[in-house]
Formats: sequence, structure tokens, C-alpha cells
Amino acid sequence: MIKEINKDIFSLGQKAEKATRKDAAVIRDLTDTLKANAEKCVGMAANMIGVNKNIIVFFAGKVLVVMVNPVITKKNKKYETEESCLSLEGVRKTERYEVIEVEYLDKNFRKKKDVFTGFTAQIIQHEVDHCNGIII
Repeated sequence: MIKEINKDIFSLGQKAEKATRKDAAVIRDLTDTLKANAEKCVGMAANMIGVNKNIIVFFAGKVLVVMVNPVITKKNKKYETEESCLSLEGVRKTERYEVIEVEYLDKNFRKKKDVFTGFTAQIIQHEVDHCNGIII
């Protein structure tokens, strides 16, 4: 189900709780909401739809990726960039890493570890920040 975008800074600033298989409906709602906003958004965290769970979804090219309980375990090549967010007004400066390694569960709750680079890495970092209560 497509959900409204949460713009409440207080709730966005809360650290997300660990997600479980019981949160499968959150994954569906988050996926539906990202698809509905695909023209202006490339990734979302569960708190952006008002659910304080550690779940992110994003587009890697045309593929929609789900990460449950993602943790960035390695980072390399820091750079400065600007980002926007559906939950916030305007564009803000931030620092990101060109290469990251992430441990997570996929949508079927299978354990994964992958390396991401470039814009995909930037999207993941933005959404993981959301899950950690960090707002750009």
C-alpha cells in the first residue's frame, strides 16, 4: 500500500529498531511507496513512511533492491556531495564514500554481503543514515 511521506523531524531522528519477518508488510508498503515516487526518488527508509524499522529500498538502475537491517561494514574514498530527500525541503551538503561494503538480509531474509560503488553506494548511505536517525 502506498503510504504518505513522513516529514516529522523528531520521528526521522530516531534510531530504527531491528526488523524481523513480522515486518514483511512494511517491506511491501515501502516498495509500493518508492515505486509511486520513482520520478523524484531513488531510495527510501521505513521511517520515511512512519515505521521505525531498519529497512531500506532503493533502485540500482532499474532493479529495486530491499535491504533489511543493513550495516555498512567498510567505507573507502570519502567525497563531498549534495543530496535531497522526500522528507526534507531543499538540497543539503553531505559527505559520502565512493565504495562501501554492506551486510544485510534480502527481502527473503537471506544473509548477504555485497560491495557497492558510485551512486548506488551513495543512495545506500543516505538510507542507512535514515535508519540511524541521521538527517542530512
